[in-house]
Formats: sequence, C-alpha cells, structure tokens
Amino acid sequence: MAGRGIMVDNAREVRRATYPVWVYVAIPLLSLLIQVYLPLFQTLHVISRVELPLLVTIYFALMRRSQLRGLGIGVTLGLAQDSLFQQHIGMYGICKTLVGYFSASIGMQFDVENSLVRLVLCFIFFLFHQFLFWVLQRSLLDVPAIFDLRLELIFGVVNAVVGVALFHLLDKLRSDEK
Repeated sequence: MAGRGIMVDNAREVRRATYPVWVYVAIPLLSLLIQVYLPLFQTLHVISRVELPLLVTIYFALMRRSQLRGLGIGVTLGLAQDSLFQQHIGMYGICKTLVGYFSASIGMQFDVENSLVRLVLCFIFFLFHQFLFWVLQRSLLDVPAIFDLRLELIFGVVNAVVGVALFHLLDKLRSDEK
C-alpha cells in the first residue's frame, strides 16, 4: 500500500481538473510573454533558462489527463514560442508536442497532485525537452549544438522547483473537478 499514494488505481476513474476559459488563454500567453521579454534584461538573463511555456504545457497536460489536449497545448505553445523567438518554425513545436502527449499519458497513471511526483516529472520532462531540442538541431538543421549535461541537470533542478511552485499557484485557479 506504500505506492497507493503515487499510482492511480483505475485510469478511467481519474478526475480531470477544469478551469475557467480565461485561464487557458491568459496563463500560456503570460508564460510566452515572460519567456520572450525576460532575456532582454541583462541582470535576469540566467533566469530566462526557466522554461515557463514548457512548465505550462506539462501542467495542463498532466491535469487535463487527455493526450489530445496535451498535444494541442504543446503544439500551440511550441509554435508560438518558435515564432516569437525568430528561429526555425517547428523545433519547439515538435518538442513541446511530445512533452504534452507524454505528460498527459503519465497523468492518467500517476497521482499528479503529489508534489514529489510533480518535481520528478518536471525534471525529467525538462531534460527530455532539452535533449530532444538538441537532437533536432543536430539532425534536422545540421547545427553544431552542444548539450552540456551538467548545466542541463542544474537547470533541470531549477525548472523542477519552479514548476512545483507554479503548479501550486495554478491549482488555485481550478473551478471544479469532474
């Protein structure tokens, strides 16, 4: 019974969180704007490595527990981030789409209300996102990108901690559960 708090007994009985419509628009838009404009300040440049659109993708995919919605939020935020960062369209789109799908799949199997589970998932999905982005740069664009594992592990921990705090704040915006 020790694993009962983390695993879900029946995936069909998992409650899906619902939010007011404005949350689905305002929170992703706010995360994109912060991600775009934060690096413009030299003193906050390091903080810009916190991947807010990724964390929002993970959160909504985990909480809605729908793979199609996870795909939708991932592709929407990914392509929006691609267009705002003036880089090759589709790179973040592909990465965030896969993260959204896998997050929703995991959300159906685990109790994602648990802070430890959220911390681990944010860490793993950040590393997955960064690694996949690196692979796509190397294979599709033939760009000699570097994947610094130690640096990515550090930023993975930072993103995981920020993610748990962000998830706690976003939990307060829930309207009811079905």
